[in-house]
Amino acid sequence: MRVPWKLAIIGLGAGCLMLAVTELPQKVEITKTEQMDFPSGGVLRLTNSIGYLTVEGWDEPKMEITTIKSTKKAVPAKERDKANEELDKVHVMVDHKGNEIAIDTDFPRHRAYPPPAPWGHGSHFEMEYRIKVPRDTRLIVSSHDVGEIHVEDLINDIDVNLVQGEVMLHLAEEGRYAIHATSDFGNINCDFPGEEKRRHWLTGHRWESEETAGHKLNLKVGYGDVVVLKIRVPKAPAPAAGLQSGL
Repeated sequence: MRVPWKLAIIGLGAGCLMLAVTELPQKVEITKTEQMDFPSGGVLRLTNSIGYLTVEGWDEPKMEITTIKSTKKAVPAKERDKANEELDKVHVMVDHKGNEIAIDTDFPRHRAYPPPAPWGHGSHFEMEYRIKVPRDTRLIVSSHDVGEIHVEDLINDIDVNLVQGEVMLHLAEEGRYAIHATSDFGNINCDFPGEEKRRHWLTGHRWESEETAGHKLNLKVGYGDVVVLKIRVPKAPAPAAGLQSGL
């Protein structure tokens, strides 16, 4: 049976279109998740991290960490093997000793021109950490490069040093915190009592809380903002009048 030439051309065109769609450039991404036991009141320490970091408190007696490495741009199919090789050069090491878990990131660093960030290092990849730990974990983030740090619902000391980006904390409304926050070039917004002061020829800010007790928050950003917000929990509604009288 002969196929009409018009149908043959249409079929050929559809096949080429499907091939073109499958060959569209796309980002290369490597995701890894692991869990380990983590005692209550332990210490989570991150060094040399970069990109988007989220640390969230939960009720489980363990830590869960998901890391996502990806290319910054979509990559053609013929270049994906090379992109995977470059992402394999980014190493996230997790070391558990006693009541402390240390997470260290090692990756190639370079200085681009013009620089993508005034203070941080340039990188050819994007990095994201999603970490869940017991709520009473003490958090220490030292020398985080360009990116964002988000902390949700922790009830212990927090020490953060960010080169460039934003630090945002959501903390229990009823908590007491001794807050010391500084931004060399940026702003500070805090829901908890304290006093803000300008510094460095009006380019930076410092925030000191009125509390002398409670959990210590030491937050430092070189170029960017610090935001500390309360987790506002709605009050439970009062019982109905009929229930109060036993009816």
